[in-house]
Amino acid sequence: MNNQHKPYGPYEKYFKRVLDVFCGLAALLVFWWLYIIVAVLVRIKLGSPVLFKQERLGKSGRVYWMYKFRSMRVGAEHMGSGVYSDDRDDRVTRVGRFLRKTSLDEIPQLVNILKGDRGIIGTTKKNIDFSSVVTA
Repeated sequence: MNNQHKPYGPYEKYFKRVLDVFCGLAALLVFWWLYIIVAVLVRIKLGSPVLFKQERLGKSGRVYWMYKFRSMRVGAEHMGSGVYSDDRDDRVTRVGRFLRKTSLDEIPQLVNILKGDRGIIGTTKKNIDFSSVVTA
């Protein structure tokens, strides 16, 4: 099976991007108040930083920073396996469980959509694992 992406057609080049920007702006205009409430809640309950960022692979293998509201304790990526496993993961706070269950932790990704890093429709690439990369 060939896993290479076909060249982008007019739909992917133009229509999808316009749709992403339109929907992203509409969502931001409708939910800006929710963004503020969640940011304040995370700041009060979990402290700083409010946002979690992680490198992801975007279109054509380009690396970008994906943003989410923080749902784990500070330094959680260095505890345990480093991978979120299930609802019993003790690195996730009570507020974080609520944010994940309701997908409110995803709201900052509207910025990624508006920047063109990702689209509203499509898969989210997994985080980049540099552990298998050998440097010379």
